[in-house]
Amino acid sequence: MERIPFNQIPKGMVEKLMAIENDINKSTLDLQLLELMRLRVAQINKCAYCIDMHYKELKHTGETELRMATVSVWNETPFFTEKEKVVLKFTELLTAANETISDEVFNALTKFFNRDEICHLTLAISQLNTWTKLVKTFKFTPGNYQVKS
Repeated sequence: MERIPFNQIPKGMVEKLMAIENDINKSTLDLQLLELMRLRVAQINKCAYCIDMHYKELKHTGETELRMATVSVWNETPFFTEKEKVVLKFTELLTAANETISDEVFNALTKFFNRDEICHLTLAISQLNTWTKLVKTFKFTPGNYQVKS
């Protein structure tokens, strides 16, 4: 049972978070790459609602079942590009390790992304971590999310 239903979240809170989401989604970052990262954050944080949501969003982008099923073991498969691997490594470090990002990891990002894109990517990872904490606290029910066309 949900502790705090979506429609009972204080006025303005979701709107502010969605404004950040819209800014990220309007950036030059590829939506499919963002959803891949979002799915990985949801997996790391063990957020069933967010896994359901971002699995469905990623599928809507045309992502393959094989890659969605193996994103949690991306570094053991040949299914991801170097760019995606850099993003997934950065995502895992920023989400799970809670430590300083090394120059090696940051420099790897600069091979694929400009400064603005690195800023948006960092914000996107941080934002998803915020969402997963809220959703797990409020206990949103997984399985109900529907992709908007």
